[in-house]
Amino acid sequence: MSMMYKSSSTYKQHNLKQEKMFESCSFNPREFQYLGVEEEKGKPEEIDHEKKEIKESSKNFLRVVLRYFRKSSDIRSGTDEEATVTGIVRDIEFRGPNLWILALSILIASIGLNTNSTAIIIGAMLISPLMGPILGVGLSIGINDFTLLKKSGRNLFNAVSISIVASTLYFVISPLDTAQSELLARTNPTLLDVLIATFGGFAGIIAGSRREKSNVVPGVAIATALMPPLCTAGYGLATFQWEFFFGALYLFFINAVFIGLSTYIMVRYLGFKKKSFVDPVRERKVRMSIAVFVVITIVPSIYIGYNVVRQSLFEARSNAFISENMVFDNVEVINTKFIYDSDPPRVEMTCIGEILTENQIEELKRKLPVYKLGGALLKVHQSVDATSRIAEKLNRDLRIGIIEDLYTKNEANLQSKEDQIKMLEAEILRLKKRDYPVEQLNEEARALYPELDEFTLTSIVKIHDGIKDTVPLALIHWADGKEMEADKIKAWLAIRLKDQKLEVLSY
Repeated sequence: MSMMYKSSSTYKQHNLKQEKMFESCSFNPREFQYLGVEEEKGKPEEIDHEKKEIKESSKNFLRVVLRYFRKSSDIRSGTDEEATVTGIVRDIEFRGPNLWILALSILIASIGLNTNSTAIIIGAMLISPLMGPILGVGLSIGINDFTLLKKSGRNLFNAVSISIVASTLYFVISPLDTAQSELLARTNPTLLDVLIATFGGFAGIIAGSRREKSNVVPGVAIATALMPPLCTAGYGLATFQWEFFFGALYLFFINAVFIGLSTYIMVRYLGFKKKSFVDPVRERKVRMSIAVFVVITIVPSIYIGYNVVRQSLFEARSNAFISENMVFDNVEVINTKFIYDSDPPRVEMTCIGEILTENQIEELKRKLPVYKLGGALLKVHQSVDATSRIAEKLNRDLRIGIIEDLYTKNEANLQSKEDQIKMLEAEILRLKKRDYPVEQLNEEARALYPELDEFTLTSIVKIHDGIKDTVPLALIHWADGKEMEADKIKAWLAIRLKDQKLEVLSY
């Protein structure tokens, strides 16, 4: 009984110790029971807070990036407006040296186009001063300077006229009248030409407006290729090929307009000071005149550029259509022709090999809308006779080419052999002349002239008045000093050797 009491008291003491321990640890089982629930309730608020912090950090990062990009790409700082305007106005005028440089660069470019030399064409574009009046047109519109606009337009017209006249005169005189690939590339503008002219105009005016000048303008002149179209127009005028003339002028017009447009946009963006007028009526007239000029120039160029883009897309889609669908066995496409300005547009191709059936051609026509060529007309030129004729012609040309090649090589070999034979014959003849019958001549000379003591016959090289010659030389030694017989023995030896150039030396 006493033991049970003791054990019970011990148990109570143990529980009291545990409660005190829990209290000292500030631990409440009830709190523990609902702790997880309270933590769960607090999580969405923390997540929202973290999201807000992430959003704020992202915005700050974007602000920093945009601020850095704005600062690093700023082109307004470092602009020298006065020097830019002065430089462009200076390069507008075509007088004296500028006029001669233009004419000479046109002639150089014409030679490059005529001989199909890219290096010569690039050299001509580097020295060409044609960019001046085009930049002047864009600048004058940007600052509302109608006087400068008239001056730029007049000088641009003069420059174009001089260029066409100079290139026409060259191609009239030149014996080479075949249109090379460099000429053909300047007759039809593409979307790339529009883009190059636009970007080139931006690059030119940005570089020209800097305080630190660079060599960008010559690069712009090369990229936009202002000279070759004018030379091609001269070629078309000289040969009466009007498609060359008008196509090249069309390309030059596109380049000039979009370079001027880029210059105008950049001048306005850089905030160049506009020309002010004392008389408001005159200011309105000037602005109206400039607006009319801009409309007359820009509207057609936009329409032209739009058509150029559509034509480029039509040609690209047509090429994709042919390359992806003309995969028939034993059929080869040897020529393609895309005519956009016909009604309807036509996709033509010439094939050799096996004949495509009507079903195959109809299947090709059904695929045209897939390439956005639904309104186009597909024409496939093929014929068994044509294929055989082409194959026969190719074989004949190949055979003729092989025979001509063999004949040319054999003729060259024969000529080389003949030259060697002639050289050897000449050498033999020369050696024969040197191979004198000395022993026989010595016996004959001693029989004719008993006083002869020594007789020597050799060849020497004699130079007279710069002319080199090989002549025989006889060395005679007389026993009794009868040098007076030298003339006689010389006459005898000359007859005997059949050589009047013989020399005799007596001692």
